[in-house]
Amino acid sequence: MENKLMMILIVVIGAIALAQLVRVYELTSKLRQRGEHEIPNRDNVFNSKLMLLFMIFQFGGFIYLVAKYGWTGRGPAASIEGATTDWLLNLNLIIITAVFFLTNFLLFYFAYKYVKKPGVPAYFYPHNNKLEMLWTVVPAAVLAVIIILGLKTWNELTGPSAPNAVNVELYSKQFGWVARYGGADNKLGKADYKLITSKNKLGLVTEETLLASIEQIEKGEEGIHKIEGQLNSNNIVLSDSVRKAYRESLGNKERLLRLLRQMQATHTKKSDASAYDDVIVEDKLVLRKNTPYEFTFRAEDVIHSAYFPHFRAQINTVPGLVTRLKFTPTMTTKEYRSVKNLPTFNYILMCNKICGSGHYQMKMLVEVLDEKEYDAWFKNKQKETFKASFLKK
Repeated sequence: MENKLMMILIVVIGAIALAQLVRVYELTSKLRQRGEHEIPNRDNVFNSKLMLLFMIFQFGGFIYLVAKYGWTGRGPAASIEGATTDWLLNLNLIIITAVFFLTNFLLFYFAYKYVKKPGVPAYFYPHNNKLEMLWTVVPAAVLAVIIILGLKTWNELTGPSAPNAVNVELYSKQFGWVARYGGADNKLGKADYKLITSKNKLGLVTEETLLASIEQIEKGEEGIHKIEGQLNSNNIVLSDSVRKAYRESLGNKERLLRLLRQMQATHTKKSDASAYDDVIVEDKLVLRKNTPYEFTFRAEDVIHSAYFPHFRAQINTVPGLVTRLKFTPTMTTKEYRSVKNLPTFNYILMCNKICGSGHYQMKMLVEVLDEKEYDAWFKNKQKETFKASFLKK
């Protein structure tokens, strides 16, 4: 309490002192019989030297921060594609830094060199075609180079994955991630949001999941039979609003049931194998070094953004739309810890889109292993296929 009172007292005294200083300045100006618009040559020269001093301080501070904390602070890219992205970002930073030094040097140096001098009128210089051409053409040419290189890099990053790429799906929902590996055949089974249930959280499409979803809609606790029973019961009195809500829910479930019946009629059991051998992981995403990956993304509820900062990869995940990206890890987690000299470091998958109140906790650990360690991990995980977990439930 005493500390707070002391701080308040200091602020009040400081405000009073500042007000008194302003008052002293006003009185001094009146005694000198000089208007506020009349600036003495001494003040002009002093301000011009301050401009030069500020320029030196600004440039020195920039150089010091770069020398102490690094060029960007990002650390090395941990993927092949990330190295390409970093090259383009560094090129942009070099151009921006050069322009920063040039324009700020001219700004502060000219303020020093061309300070107002007694008896010397300002030179009126309204227009120069050559200068106009210079500062129009040069920035346009630089921007054209940046855009062309950017498009070239973008095409490389969004192009088809390598034929041997490992297929992994990342499913986003408030507020977490679920990874699904393509299993032994490296093929992701088909998925459909209409099949999402407590037993089939990713909505994988198989003959059994279709039957389970149809049964749940028809005979579940909130299924069609239950709602029809409520509406037709003579022992329950429902208000008009409750009856209306039941009818709307019944209509929605009947439409969904028709869609599931259509899916069931066109479904072929041959495709079930691709879904049944998929491996679903919720604790962390494990990758293999020097292996190309093809990632596909789905969202359950709202728009999220999958962001791998150390691999320089990011893509939005949109409900009802499948998005994709690719990258090839080049450093294991242990190797990156050594580079960073940080034993507690971990790669991470984050949501880079504000997606709700729990956005801050929407992250997933990513671990990159060497080939031997990864193969041992994946061999063990293949015992936990979707088929095993679905039938077990």
